[in-house]
Amino acid sequence: MIFSHVKKLAVALLASSAFGGQVAYAQDLTINLGYAAAETSTYGVLAAKFEELVEDYSDGSIDVKVRCCGQLLTEDEAFKALQLGTVDMFIITGNNVSPHFPLMDAFVLPYIFQSEDHAYQVLEGDVGVAFANSLQEATSVHLLTYGFVGNRDFFNSVRPITTMADMAGIKVRVPRNQVMIDTFEAFGAAPIPLPWADTPTALQTGTVDGGDAGTSFIMSQKFYEIMPNLAVLGHFSYFTPLLASPRIMDELSDDQRDAVLRAARDAGAYHKVEMASQTEGIRAFLSGEGGMARSEVDRTAFIEAGLQVQDKYAAENGEEFKELLISIREAAE
Repeated sequence: MIFSHVKKLAVALLASSAFGGQVAYAQDLTINLGYAAAETSTYGVLAAKFEELVEDYSDGSIDVKVRCCGQLLTEDEAFKALQLGTVDMFIITGNNVSPHFPLMDAFVLPYIFQSEDHAYQVLEGDVGVAFANSLQEATSVHLLTYGFVGNRDFFNSVRPITTMADMAGIKVRVPRNQVMIDTFEAFGAAPIPLPWADTPTALQTGTVDGGDAGTSFIMSQKFYEIMPNLAVLGHFSYFTPLLASPRIMDELSDDQRDAVLRAARDAGAYHKVEMASQTEGIRAFLSGEGGMARSEVDRTAFIEAGLQVQDKYAAENGEEFKELLISIREAAE
């Protein structure tokens, strides 16, 4: 069970990220860090800070090259490339990690976090440490930081969303993730799985009527130009996992590894504060200058449907998944 002895795992991870004193770096090294979103997105904020801090903490022995906008790979391709070592580091949203590590779906479940404090208590505590260790043991991929936790806001071109009944029949773009498909079906919508790269065209052509994304992505992708309706449902949370290949981690000297782990931790802390300060401002832009109509939502039925999806997955996905879900729920108590 991945959550037995979590305190030992927490101590081990904290010890591995300790950094201090004088260091001697073995060699200069270049790290290519990719992400598929726009440079102005929340991923760009995390990547830029990580680049700055790694180069500082390594005394210039590590040069981070940030590649935005899918220059290296799409998110659907990136996790496997990390395992193979053909890409060094990548920021991948959790639902696109799930096909390679199904336990990630516990964090994709609707209304899994009751509040922002609950989310960070889980991810920054024993549960988050144990999960990162389990991911590495199962896939060899290193999870360096969870970063900012936000919610996916819903947008569409059909009608304002004020109750769950308003979702009926709306063609919703979703990632290729079964939890998200099942959730929108439970909401009464018609989910259509599409890669992120195909989403702007699908929205413009009417292949789909709407979708959801982190608040900053709606602005950075300029979806407000084609989608008139905005609803803050709070249905899916997301974090911003910075992932590293085992190959690049093995190439680091001990001191370089310490620098990378420290930079990831500090960049994640910065990202958490910076994006929290931006989110309501972005929503104000979207419903103001951006021209979107933001509706007030009665979430009662959405939450009830989301809890039913949680229970369904708990019943169908084995003891380890149940244990993780229980650990997440208990952290809110």
